[in-house]
Amino acid sequence: MQFVLSDVETRAPLELHLERPMDDDAFFAFCLENSDLRIEREANGDITIMPPTGPESSHRNLDLSSQLHIWSRRDGRGQAFGPDAEFFLPTGAAYGPDACWVHNSRLAQFTKDQKRRFLYLCPDFVIELMSPSDRLSKAQSKMRQWIENGAALAWLIDADQRTVYIYRPGREPELLVGPDHVNGEGPVAGFRLELSDIWRGL
Repeated sequence: MQFVLSDVETRAPLELHLERPMDDDAFFAFCLENSDLRIEREANGDITIMPPTGPESSHRNLDLSSQLHIWSRRDGRGQAFGPDAEFFLPTGAAYGPDACWVHNSRLAQFTKDQKRRFLYLCPDFVIELMSPSDRLSKAQSKMRQWIENGAALAWLIDADQRTVYIYRPGREPELLVGPDHVNGEGPVAGFRLELSDIWRGL
């Protein structure tokens, strides 16, 4: 097993390259054993362990997650999830977005017990918020993975640069610079994410 750890002062993720990738059950057990960490698996089996976020990133993430949750409860068509939810994707990757939304009809296919593990589905809508240690190229690659695995809409937010990248199937990403809000469409038509507090940070 090879460990790749960047400068800890950047709070960069720890990447584990496994000679024998974990299957879904082993990966789920590994995540349970390290429940204080945020862990993802790439389609090739590599494991990424994210460091805890700083207070500013946490504050921003809570803001966007809360906005999605409040709208979702009012809208009633689906359910919103925060950064502690993880999903097994068709490619074999296991990702946990910073916030996401899934239509009720898709959740209804799962049993109560299945809902207590990582679900085998890709959310309909995904929001990712870049942290100071994230590389833009890697974040953009992950957004493409969300779309390729079935997301109908995905937003990548770079709060420090006040930019939003909007990803849709079959189209090039759209870049918004300095918007005061972003309007949902498709599965989350009617949702409006206010960005002023997210831009401001702490």
